[in-house]
This record gives sequence, C-alpha cells and structure tokens, in this order.
Amino acid sequence: MKTLMKQQIKLLVLAVAFAGNIPLGFSQQSTKIIEDFKPSSVNQPGKEYPQVNSQGYARFKIDAPAADSVRVSLGLGGRGGTKLAKTEDGSWMGTTEGPMDEGFHYYHVNVDGGTFNDPGALNFYGSTRWESGIEIPAHDQEFYALKDVPHGKVEQILFPSKSTNTSRRAFVYTPPGYAQNSNKKYPVLYLQHGWGEDETAWSNQGHANLIMDNLIAEGKIEPFIIVMTYGMTNEIKFGGLRNFDITPFQTVMVEELIPYVDKNFRTVAESSHRAMAGLSMGGMETKMITLNKPDVFSYYGLLSGGIYAPEDIKKEDVKLIFLSCGSKEHPERVKEAAEKLEEAGHPVVSYISEGTAHEFQTWRRSLHQMAPLLFTK
Repeated sequence: MKTLMKQQIKLLVLAVAFAGNIPLGFSQQSTKIIEDFKPSSVNQPGKEYPQVNSQGYARFKIDAPAADSVRVSLGLGGRGGTKLAKTEDGSWMGTTEGPMDEGFHYYHVNVDGGTFNDPGALNFYGSTRWESGIEIPAHDQEFYALKDVPHGKVEQILFPSKSTNTSRRAFVYTPPGYAQNSNKKYPVLYLQHGWGEDETAWSNQGHANLIMDNLIAEGKIEPFIIVMTYGMTNEIKFGGLRNFDITPFQTVMVEELIPYVDKNFRTVAESSHRAMAGLSMGGMETKMITLNKPDVFSYYGLLSGGIYAPEDIKKEDVKLIFLSCGSKEHPERVKEAAEKLEEAGHPVVSYISEGTAHEFQTWRRSLHQMAPLLFTK
C-alpha cells in the first residue's frame, strides 16, 4: 500500500511539472511584422479574422462597439494574451506581441470581464469548455495535411458501462480498406486526451486520422485501429491531481470498452496487439493503467505525460515504451528516463519535438513518430 502511494505521488508530481510548462500562447519578443496576414485555416466559413502571418503572429478583430475593453486570452486557463484597441468603426483589433509556436492553440475573448468565444473561429473542446481555435502554419504540416489518399473512417460508438450506469461514447478510427478486407483483423491503439479535453480532441485538434491515412499511404506503417474515449479527467479541477482516482476509468477501459471493441470490431484481441498512449494527463492515466494491468497492453506511450522508471516495468514482454515531450518542456527528463530504461534492457524510444511546448504540435509529431513503431514485433 505504501509503495502504491509513493508511486501515485511521483506520478502527480510529474504531471504537475509537465502541466507547469503550458505555453502562454506567444513569445515575448518584438520584431518587424510582415503584413502578409491570411485567415486562419480553422476559421468559421467566410470569416476573415483571426489571421496569421508568415512569421507566426496572430491578429484578431472583434466586433463589440459598446465594450470598454477587449482582450484575447491564449493558452490553457487563459494565461497570456493580447489587448485589443478600439478602431474607428467600433471594432477591436490587436496583434500578438510576438510570434506564436507552430500548430494549434486554444483561445477565448474577454469582453468587459466576460468570457466569450470568437465568432470568427471554429470551436474545439479544451479547458473543460468549447474554446476558439487558431492554427499557426507549421513548417512540417504536410504529415497531417488533408491529401488525396485513401482515407479511414472515424465513427462514434456508444458502449454500455455498468460501472457508471450509462452508455459512454468513444470514437473509433478504422483504416482505409477496413470495410473491404472483411477477413483481416487489426491491432488497436487506445489513445487518450489530456485534462480539459474529451474524446473529440485527437481527431479534431490532433488530426490523428489524417496522420494515420498519410502514413499508411506512404507505406510507413501497417494499418491499425485507434480508439479514443473520455478519460473522466475533467471531474477534478485543474491543479487537483492528487484527488484523481484512476480506478473508475480503469474499470471503464479494461472491463467495458476493450471487450466491446473486441466484440464489435475485427481486432487481434491479444495483449501483444494492443497499445495504450496518452497526452499530458492521458499519459498519466496510461502509466497507471499499464502498470496496474500489465496483462492488457504490450505497447506504452507517454506524450508529455511523465516517464517510466526501470523498476516500474514488471511485465517481461513489453514490446515498446515511447516517451516524448516538447523541447520547451522537460526534454532532459525524458532523455534521462529513456537512457535508464535502455540500460535496464527495456525496449524504449524517446522523441523531442523541437520548438514546441505542452501543445498539440508536440503531440501530433509524437503520434507521427510513435505510430510506425507500434505492432512491429
């Protein structure tokens, strides 16, 4: 019991440490701004703002003629932001003080102290609410771009959960050819979101399906199924990790969701063909469940979600331990953990996303790096 408590405390400390590196949304540096702004790729149809330029600056325009103050808050929890100025036509405009990191960012608008979404942007579930989203074009965005290749299918399922006395939702990615190859069975990756998000995150913000489609089209991976469900992480407040109990979600995952997926999809229903990975708090869940239930999964992935120590690994036939984070997080911790695991004889791969922090570009890149390593042994 004492050992378990120590293990959980270590997990909580690691998760808090990673959470403490959530980006403010933009870097505090000034330079001459190039006026080549274009609408963000995740704007509402026909909306001109928000805009981004080739340097990674973002520009916002909010129509609120009766307001006294308008600010755009970027990053989880609204930390950091851009104060807008009122223009002659009554709208409010402003540009970030510096370029933002490449990739996807949540934000919302504060008008006279009230919190609102930007009418110009699409909404994404994060920070336990539907937030506005902005996409800063990345130099490597081709790996998750929508291309003219065969596409898999992301479908919603509702599976019975006696432990929570309801039907729960999950999204399942089946690869191209799944419907046609009726005799083929597939491995499965159970992929978890982070705190404040839900089962829509990996498809909407993460583009997991497009990453898979492109890898399969390039012949870089053997196709597999991905299952994404709600991790019950939002039932505690941000910063209250010590109050999180993995048991209810572990029951849902191991005793209810996995049997449902194995029954209703053509899976290879064996530990050797089953993986679990998660970003941030989803990584914390992954670590807890893979250690508590070593007979269920053979591939482990923690994406900005802590580390494994050699003494954690009790399962003799673990096939892969994948550890990753952004270069603006704690890369030295990930590298050191990977070295120790390798010295202990465990199959481990580490990856550092250059120039990114606790954000989806880190996790998109991590999935892109991890996916070809799964189910290869």
